[in-house]
Amino acid sequence: MTAYPFRTALVTGASSGIGEAMVRRLAADGVATVVVARRVDRLRALAAELPGLDVLVADLATDAGVGEVAARLEDPAHPIDLLVNNAGFGTSGNVAELPPRRLADEIRVNALALTTLTAVALPLMLQRRRGWVLNVSSVAGFQAIPGFAVYSATKAYVTRFTEGLHEELRGTGVRATALCPGLTRTEFTEISRNLVPEEARRDPRYPPFAWLSAEAVAARGLRDVAGGVAVSVPGVAYRIGVAASAIIPRGLKRRAAGRARSSGRRDTIDD
Repeated sequence: MTAYPFRTALVTGASSGIGEAMVRRLAADGVATVVVARRVDRLRALAAELPGLDVLVADLATDAGVGEVAARLEDPAHPIDLLVNNAGFGTSGNVAELPPRRLADEIRVNALALTTLTAVALPLMLQRRRGWVLNVSSVAGFQAIPGFAVYSATKAYVTRFTEGLHEELRGTGVRATALCPGLTRTEFTEISRNLVPEEARRDPRYPPFAWLSAEAVAARGLRDVAGGVAVSVPGVAYRIGVAASAIIPRGLKRRAAGRARSSGRRDTIDD
């Protein structure tokens, strides 16, 4: 396994999926890692399996939870080299039919908490002229998705925010990367109210090659943030799709997504 340049890390959403896969890779490389999530049982089980992890239970949909993680990032006695903002969730359905509170929490976790924690971590990283920020976004952020309007909008924000940050940090010794995976086999779909139903996993519109493993996504993300890549898109098919989307008129993409949804097709992207 290639040695990473970071020796300490903090990973949010670390109890499963891409976050857990990143923690395992970091632990295998001897990176001292703070694992953050709401599910204390999952974090403790992970820490029991991988000695050396520092468990921090926090709900990033709350000010208190964000404050606890921010305080850990600001601790000068225990500097963090790598911040991975992986926590996030999505909700399927028309905005008019969904609970406003859930949508607000989705924005808080996916965008506000990520921005706050990044802003807290950067000053100390800049003082040391050493640091890495990996913000987990999604290919869903490259176009509007009816039925997942808030989710795709938050991911568009994460990608654009990180791209801007990447340029702000040029020449400082601190790097920022947006990781934009496609369909990934994780628990995300269950937490996000079955964004991809079980039958879709067997649907020919979702062929096996379209699904990425959490391990492959984690490996690509960690490699690219270490290498200073601005936008990381795992999977050749997704990289081609993202490149192609840049030349398709926005209105055409939007209408195509709407027609696909109305015909019963449910496209979603997992992070």
